[in-house]
Amino acid sequence: MAQAQLSKISSPSQSLTDKRGYDYDLVIVGGGIIGLTLAAALNDSGLSILLIEARVQSASVLKGQAYAIHMLSALIYQGIGIWDKILPQIETYNRVRLSDADYSSVVEFNTSDIGSKDLGYVAEHQALLYPLQEFVKYSSNITYLCPAEVISTEYLEDVATVEVKIAGEICKIRSHLIVAADGGKSRIRQAAGIKTRGWKYWQSCIVAFVKPEKSHNNTAYEKFQSSGPFAVLPLPGNRCRIVWTAPHEEAKALCDLDDKQFLEQLQKRFGNQMGELELLGDRFIFQVQLMQSDRYVLNRLALIGDAAHKCHPVGGQGLNLGIRDAAALAQVIKEAHSAGKDIGNIKVLKKYERWRKRENLAILGFTDLLDRVFSNKFLPVVIARRFGLWVMQRVPFIKIFNLKLMIGLKGKTPELAKGK
Repeated sequence: MAQAQLSKISSPSQSLTDKRGYDYDLVIVGGGIIGLTLAAALNDSGLSILLIEARVQSASVLKGQAYAIHMLSALIYQGIGIWDKILPQIETYNRVRLSDADYSSVVEFNTSDIGSKDLGYVAEHQALLYPLQEFVKYSSNITYLCPAEVISTEYLEDVATVEVKIAGEICKIRSHLIVAADGGKSRIRQAAGIKTRGWKYWQSCIVAFVKPEKSHNNTAYEKFQSSGPFAVLPLPGNRCRIVWTAPHEEAKALCDLDDKQFLEQLQKRFGNQMGELELLGDRFIFQVQLMQSDRYVLNRLALIGDAAHKCHPVGGQGLNLGIRDAAALAQVIKEAHSAGKDIGNIKVLKKYERWRKRENLAILGFTDLLDRVFSNKFLPVVIARRFGLWVMQRVPFIKIFNLKLMIGLKGKTPELAKGK
């Protein structure tokens, strides 16, 4: 399905103005998974929403991006009413095996640890994107503009304005609130002058699809090595997604190998638990970054997803944090609107910032600590972390706490995820 088909505005010259002096209650810039999730979460809010996306074809679909989907994210999509469209296209995992290099002790997380049928899911980008697009397409209060380019934004006391270029023409749109969901290099965040803190890691990630000889048995693996973590995620069709973290030069050298040589190195890192591996499609490499915005909100502006923060891929936290952002902001907006409050007012938006900035910072810190502790050959650190794994394996409280933290079951739960 082409995103351009979702637009409900027949021409850029069509009048968008109503009697209140606002064209839309809310403008979301960025029509990827996180922007679409926010729009879908506001489907029944009574608010008029404009969703703006620049690209007709998603770069993440072209690269075959895939994600671990945590339990809380699944509950959020259940609350929206879209999970039954997503679930048949993704794979579940009911076991996670955590290991450290050649250390013999393996920590295994199972569904019995939390009394659930599944521990989580793995989804390719389109398995989330397309059902969300379809849901938004039939939402009467949401207009999807794609392809469309944001030229400029302005934030006044009582109104925010967005200049949008569509079909070669520029129209000016007025709204109560602008939400930036336009990724880690967010032009909206930069134009607003919001600074970020963080760093690029010494590591890059190689991602690829493989088909193992034996069944993946719905098991996810996180294998730590001194060069970086190595994750194996199960996918439908007995395929696996590999996320291989290594220092930049090593990662680049691995990507430069031909397929046969790369598979040889991959088999050494992967192990023989699933037999021989077959490489499917291309390999991609990206640099790892940690980033936290100084502010998530200004008057009439809110940041969500990668526009607000980025973290190390260990534990598959990135997309899940963005999904939680979207659910939290949707809840704050709905509550304010129901109470007759201005949804773009800084006092309202601060509730969202207090909720999500603190929780995101905790996960960013946790993933950073994991990477630094396990990507380390310093003997005292090696001894300490292996003792930690030994304790986690034998003390259920610590094991369950860490599992719940990683799958989103610690912290404040959005109302969407609580069921009806």
